[in-house]
Amino acid sequence: MTESSGVPLRVVSYNVHGQRDDAAALAAVVRGAAPDVVIVQEGPRRFRWRHKSAALAESFGLVVAGGGLPALGNLLLTSLRVRVLATRCQQFPLTPGRHLRGAAYADCVVAGGARFTLAGSHLSTDPAERPGQAALFKRELDAAATPVVAGADLNEGPDAPAWATIARGLTDAAVAADRADRLTYSCADPRRRIDALFVDPRITVVDYDVVDTPQTRRASDHFPVLVDLLLPVTG
Repeated sequence: MTESSGVPLRVVSYNVHGQRDDAAALAAVVRGAAPDVVIVQEGPRRFRWRHKSAALAESFGLVVAGGGLPALGNLLLTSLRVRVLATRCQQFPLTPGRHLRGAAYADCVVAGGARFTLAGSHLSTDPAERPGQAALFKRELDAAATPVVAGADLNEGPDAPAWATIARGLTDAAVAADRADRLTYSCADPRRRIDALFVDPRITVVDYDVVDTPQTRRASDHFPVLVDLLLPVTG
């Protein structure tokens, strides 16, 4: 497909490790990718989270679209190419003794006339919790009125049940680009692909990369997922 038959969108999905690593490297990594949208996991969610979210977005050259504390650290950032029409947040039921988890959603339109639903989530490290959280996230994705672009840290690989739930009916961007062998975690010792980008089948995956450089190894404990898409023009 050529760009004339779709609207380009560059996406980064990135677990930023609570910004506990090299903040300058983190900002440089994202700015260097020049994305239209960034789906952040482990973004600001505590004291002064609005200010911290805005500062993170500014360091990336982007603006806050939605998420943050109400989405329990899932944050959606956009460039000025993308107009945000509506946002919503989701919190998954709390299992006593565990961390709260959730998701963020934004209804967007990108310059060129393509509407899409941007979504991000971060599932539990507990395998007993993940399937239920995945089902709740998937229910919202299935209900979206426009083509979905969903990034997540699933805390499990493609052969596990929560991953299968979310992937059902969607395109795994890594598989579409024949790069499912690219591992996302951990930067210190890459062994697993637990970070993913899923898209509506109407969306074309042009390119996919897991950015492994000395800079990304300083920026977080996860590598960023960088994907180029072509969105269908919607009426």
